[in-house]
Amino acid sequence: MFKKILIANRGEIACRVAATARRMAIRTVAVYSDADAHANHVRACDESVHLGGSAPKDSYLRWEKIIAAAQATGAEAIHPGYGFLSENEDFARACAKAGLVFIGPPAEAILAMGLKAESKRLMEQAGVPLVPGYHGADQDPALLQREADRIGYPVLIKASAGGGGKGMRIVEKSEDFAAALASCQREAINSFGSDAVLIEKYVQRPRHIEIQVFGDTQGNCVYLFERDCSVQRRHQKVLEEAPAPGMTEAMRQQMGEAAVNAARAVNYVGAGTVEFIVEQTGGYDAPDQMKFYFMEMNTRLQVEHPVTEAITGLDLVEWQLRVAAGEPLPLRQEQLQIHGHAIEARICAENPDNNFLPATGTLHVYRKPAQHTAFQRSRVRIDDGVREGGEISPFYDSMIAKLIVHGATRAETLARLDAALAQVHIVGVATNVQFLRGVLATESFSQAKLDTALIERERAVLFEREPLGLPLAVAAAVTQQILGEWPSTQGGPATGFARRDGWRALGTYTRPFEFEFHGEPVSAKLSYNHDGGLHLAVGDTVGPLAIGRFPDGRIDVGFAGGRHTLDVYRLEWAAHIFGTQGATRITAVDRLAHAGDTQAEGGRLTAPMPGKVVSFAVQPGDKVAKGQALAVMEAMKMEHTIAAPADGTVEELLFAPGDQVTEGAELLRLAVASAVAA
Repeated sequence: MFKKILIANRGEIACRVAATARRMAIRTVAVYSDADAHANHVRACDESVHLGGSAPKDSYLRWEKIIAAAQATGAEAIHPGYGFLSENEDFARACAKAGLVFIGPPAEAILAMGLKAESKRLMEQAGVPLVPGYHGADQDPALLQREADRIGYPVLIKASAGGGGKGMRIVEKSEDFAAALASCQREAINSFGSDAVLIEKYVQRPRHIEIQVFGDTQGNCVYLFERDCSVQRRHQKVLEEAPAPGMTEAMRQQMGEAAVNAARAVNYVGAGTVEFIVEQTGGYDAPDQMKFYFMEMNTRLQVEHPVTEAITGLDLVEWQLRVAAGEPLPLRQEQLQIHGHAIEARICAENPDNNFLPATGTLHVYRKPAQHTAFQRSRVRIDDGVREGGEISPFYDSMIAKLIVHGATRAETLARLDAALAQVHIVGVATNVQFLRGVLATESFSQAKLDTALIERERAVLFEREPLGLPLAVAAAVTQQILGEWPSTQGGPATGFARRDGWRALGTYTRPFEFEFHGEPVSAKLSYNHDGGLHLAVGDTVGPLAIGRFPDGRIDVGFAGGRHTLDVYRLEWAAHIFGTQGATRITAVDRLAHAGDTQAEGGRLTAPMPGKVVSFAVQPGDKVAKGQALAVMEAMKMEHTIAAPADGTVEELLFAPGDQVTEGAELLRLAVASAVAA
């Protein structure tokens, strides 16, 4: 076994690999960029080496510096994690040339499966079912258009060298194909260095089910069952579970054997995932009528591997290390069993209500579920690479943590996951935590009516949700404020003239509050009664307010017929409120501070986050319509379109394609039609 390995990655996957290596008494070397100088993965390893600038191209993608770091520190092998160089055959070859073991498959397997068109041909030869499509080398746009028309719409354009949901576009009709192709190719060349694409029939009501495979250098290969990854946004996974709901034993065996055949076709070694698209020809309640087709093979460890670990009781990173060291697979196929059910939720810094726009900022509050474990199998597991007070930067992907729960049944696991998500408190960046809880509560997910369109199908109940409601949000904000003003630690005011709670010897004192809630102004009145009681009025909701504080800092709020135990965190003027039923935010308004505000900036279009300007679709003088695409930005490894907020005329472009911009930077000026008319 290796004595020392270098981990050529960052974040939670680097911490994950380091945890297993430590358990196996293997020393670890971290690499880091400028932005990650104080990151958790650096602390998790025994030693570390600086690579360069914050952008991946200046650090984590500089494989010559990574190999030099491994040689300088005496590492015998390199674990690439996932992303970055994990599926780069040139890097795998360079490791071998330098006398280092690449903890992954042979370079030839990476190459064969990395090009989707080539992998389709190999799978066809191996007898693995394929989706109807075009996988040819001729990339003439006119030919691609004809092939899409032949296949029949809707079609999926997919970057041949792609992965992770990037370089993919769904096209519903022929006239939209050319524009979608250009956008897909642009994103593909930026992400993967190649604009080659393939065209496939877009399967209706599809499920995304993948099989975990493992091969060793002795020619053994097994499948470690399946994961359902159908719940996706922007072609990227949101929730993953194992085993797949409704999977029959016959289909599990068929898919598993097909995945092993796929791996054997390229002499695969190590951990890999064979991804299938599953057509539900008989509907959600007819699993025996499902048909599966090969999509692609990911020649690395997957983000969602912990759910497989949960149901098998295995450590897949340990298997990777043992296989890379030349050992045979620890178990044979007949020795592998499924135990219970597991679901993984990806907690990301993003705004679901704004098309999942990634967010950056400081994790001012980062609280995790009680009694969780890190990087090891348990009922509640958190894999992360961040800590409270840390930064979510614009240079890398938006994932904060993976929350993995395990139970005896799917129903038990769903309940456990929702309870664990309720205990995740994050303040400082927008997250998808409440959105995830909403998905779990939908009929589609709870009843396992799964397909990749689930989020869109449940849009009406998933977006613009308010779990706590205005009256409770105001009551919580008011309670938190007045408890902070009271000198007593008993949850009530002091006595006599020392009281600072608005008490009056005669009469009642009424105190006004002003808030902003979901962009709307809110007024409230709190009355301090002569008998010491409190009375709150929020619009038409009026009644007594009962308050208290627990030793652990939580507050007790009784209002409008309900009683609630809440966590409230203040960040500047905003109160972030967390309860078992959900979380929300309400902002106190200082009238003096807002007296000079103006709304005269309707013609400014600003960057929603730090990133790079990719292109402008307009020129000064162009007339545009509301919703028309004006510019494209790239941030956190994704493209984002800036659209016109209203009809108008472009006055000025303030940047050029390729320019880096900060959050809030004005990209262009638009003379809004109504303002021009005035």
